[in-house]
Amino acid sequence: MEYHRITNIADPYFKQMHELMQTVFPPEEVLAYEDWAEPLQDPGIRVFVAIHEGAVVGATEYRYYDDMQVAMTDFTIIGREGLGIGPFLVKRRTQDLLALVGRNGGQLRGMFAEIYNPYLAQDHSFGGVKPMDPFVRREVLAHLGYRKLELAYVHPSWQQDGAAVQELDLGFMPFGADADEQAAIPAQLISTFLETYYEVLPNKPQAWYDMVAQLKQRDQVKLLPL
Repeated sequence: MEYHRITNIADPYFKQMHELMQTVFPPEEVLAYEDWAEPLQDPGIRVFVAIHEGAVVGATEYRYYDDMQVAMTDFTIIGREGLGIGPFLVKRRTQDLLALVGRNGGQLRGMFAEIYNPYLAQDHSFGGVKPMDPFVRREVLAHLGYRKLELAYVHPSWQQDGAAVQELDLGFMPFGADADEQAAIPAQLISTFLETYYEVLPNKPQAWYDMVAQLKQRDQVKLLPL
């Protein structure tokens, strides 16, 4: 498989990736085709696809915030079973991320991810691809080291209609020698990250603002098992 970075919607593999996203994700999780033009040119946004025999069979998007020393996994898509796409994407993504952190002279504190709560997202078929099943995804992320942050999570819809999406948990995977022993992270780190990450969406629901305001009143947020 080839690990290919997409930096322009004119890339012939972008159309395949966007169609794959529409197949496996619900509409509120998918940014409109034309709205990708600017984000793809942002050097801090890393969009890669796995190409097998000329076709996009998987994809991942992630970013690193040097000022906070945290990363965010935007999405990971496995389009076919039996090709080892998941391990391939995780390995290559980690290599690229750590190289990016090193070039910036930083130290990675951890990585955020929005993780489907399978008990709230049961109606999503995710394109019929079994590795994308929310129960499977959650277990895989737990094995990678992600844990759930102790908060009632809500995020703005990527359809930019101001709707509140409440089918996910916000997870965090600590990095470093003491990652397994880390029990909590600063609430301020979470609120700053969320305000930065969702700055691109001007139309956010009141529930999101309430959640961020509550985080700003807290000191630490516990890391719980997925």
